[in-house]
Amino acid sequence: MGFTTPAPDLEKIRTAWETWERGEEQPGKTLANLKTAGLDEVIRQLLASGWTPQA
Repeated sequence: MGFTTPAPDLEKIRTAWETWERGEEQPGKTLANLKTAGLDEVIRQLLASGWTPQA
């Protein structure tokens, strides 16, 4: 039986970022929260789709 990675959780990603911006969380913990919420998968999907940021 293998581990299935859960789908990215955009709300958890946003919450982790906002908590860090308010100075309520250390960078290392923020990075851990972003990773467990699936930020890496979101970035992969954005790159695969050809998305580019807008100014």
